[in-house]
Amino acid sequence: MLLTDPVVLENAHVRLEPLTPDHAADLSEASAGLEHAWYTSVPTTDSVDDDVASRLAQRDAGVMNPWAIRRLDTGRVVGSTTFCSIDQANRHVEIGYTWLGLDAQRTAVNTAAKLLLLGHAFDTCDAIAVEFRTHWHNRQSRAAIARLGAKQDGVLRNHRLGPDGSLRDTVVFSILPGEWPAVRLGLEHRLARG
Repeated sequence: MLLTDPVVLENAHVRLEPLTPDHAADLSEASAGLEHAWYTSVPTTDSVDDDVASRLAQRDAGVMNPWAIRRLDTGRVVGSTTFCSIDQANRHVEIGYTWLGLDAQRTAVNTAAKLLLLGHAFDTCDAIAVEFRTHWHNRQSRAAIARLGAKQDGVLRNHRLGPDGSLRDTVVFSILPGEWPAVRLGLEHRLARG
């Protein structure tokens, strides 16, 4: 299977559904009340339609595979995530552009979604590396990525210009196939603890 193939992924906690415009209303509701820090790219309630359209255009270009995250205990769509920067020829992918509504934060949702995405990348798509990137100033994201079991590869200094013209240092993490079994056990253990 290709990293770009749309597929539904599900476990006991979440269902990752290929993103469609039909998810926009639920995503707009989920984004309400989120703190939109200057170093994040979480859509506002007013920009969700544009965000969905952008993700779908990138999907059509073959560089992104976006999902809506549905929480199974409530049945509600609570956020979005993607395979991005897809390099199918080298079986390399980044998991990114992930955001969760307030009700889903600090729950099993992110752990369950990452378990599905990593399992799909390594076990189904035979990825040779899964990467995570975040802004240097997004300490919450950096800590969450490290808790997954990803290792920090380095920092890309002055990597990008932000919408306001500020310079972004990007922290790069990755998980390799030989590390995946231990990462999987760690994620499963965290989910079992509740």
